[in-house]
Amino acid sequence: MRVTSLSLLGLALASPITYADTSEYTLDPTHTQVQFCWTHFGFSEPCANFTQVTGTIHADNESPEKSSVAVTIPVKSLDTHVALLDEHLLNKPEFFHPKKYPNITFKSTGIINVNKKDKSFDLVGTLTVNGISRQIVLESELNKRGKHPMWDNAPAVGFEAQTTLKRSDFGMDAYIPMVSDKLDVNITVEAIDADAYAAKMAKRKKTAGK
Repeated sequence: MRVTSLSLLGLALASPITYADTSEYTLDPTHTQVQFCWTHFGFSEPCANFTQVTGTIHADNESPEKSSVAVTIPVKSLDTHVALLDEHLLNKPEFFHPKKYPNITFKSTGIINVNKKDKSFDLVGTLTVNGISRQIVLESELNKRGKHPMWDNAPAVGFEAQTTLKRSDFGMDAYIPMVSDKLDVNITVEAIDADAYAAKMAKRKKTAGK
């Protein structure tokens, strides 16, 4: 699976559905996931994910390569599915530093290698973890662009993306090579028209407050 949900943006913007020249989408955090996996002493390949992912896609329909993506992930939303491992990764100095660097961020800098037939392209951007920034490339593909039935038929897009990272590039080199330096990252994303998303969230908040 080609991952990092946001990569396929340009293709999504070039679909035959009629939209304005520029569109803004908000990531739906309930249907957006960022997962990473590693090798543990060669015996297993555990995976973890972040339970909170927010972000915005700015889509340029006339010039898809000018589209952009910005994502923020709170480090404390890490979930390895093992409580003691969560505690270790979030509180030991050789891994994450959530007090000093509470968020992981990704900001795109370009879209390349667009393949309209395969609905795929590469999203280039800057990933910042522990205050360390590195350029990465997300291999991405468009799942679907259209009206979302759960959002009152608002315009929506969905993507898959993937990349491979070295945790040592972000100051996390403990236990290498017993625990692999390489992390396989997989992302799935749903994004909703920003105005429609905001309107529905406001309506839900108002209803909940009654």
